[in-house]
Amino acid sequence: MDTTPGSLLARLRFSDSGDAWDRFVHLFTPLVYGIGRRAGLQPDDARDLVQEVFVLLSRKMRDFEYQPGRSFHAWLRTVTVNKLHELRRRDRWKNKQVDVYAIEQQMDGSQGDELLEEAEYRQQLARRALQLMREEFSPTTWQACWEHVVSGRSAAEVGRELGISEGAVYVAKCRVLKRLRRELAELFE
Repeated sequence: MDTTPGSLLARLRFSDSGDAWDRFVHLFTPLVYGIGRRAGLQPDDARDLVQEVFVLLSRKMRDFEYQPGRSFHAWLRTVTVNKLHELRRRDRWKNKQVDVYAIEQQMDGSQGDELLEEAEYRQQLARRALQLMREEFSPTTWQACWEHVVSGRSAAEVGRELGISEGAVYVAKCRVLKRLRRELAELFE
């Protein structure tokens, strides 16, 4: 499955692929929601912001041209902050403390802040990718890899527990890690 940001964005632009939109929403909802929360929105208002941004993106993506080397993440953050301004101007959150300017200052922050935010964004994206990937493997394959790699248990022990051979644990590990490396390389290209 081709899941690079560029190819995912192209699929959003040139098709009505429900799978592409599901993947896009799953990967980028935490970013938009987090911006809303950092701006001081309550959870329900941050969820409303997410909906507003994705409605806007459903129209914008038809004309969006992905430019490798440019940060889609930064563009999405800008779109989200602009939507916050718009909602504030429309008095949607007139009586609420919404600190859009604090988010803009973060966007204009120092190089160190940008690097920290990018690292957090990459961790968040990797977690979301892992959640999506998990659905691509049988529960036994996923569990065998997880227990062996993440929990540090021996392949023999994991195999006995799951009722599979030690070799099957190594095969599961190779399959999952190969897919994970490919997924992360594509997401972070």
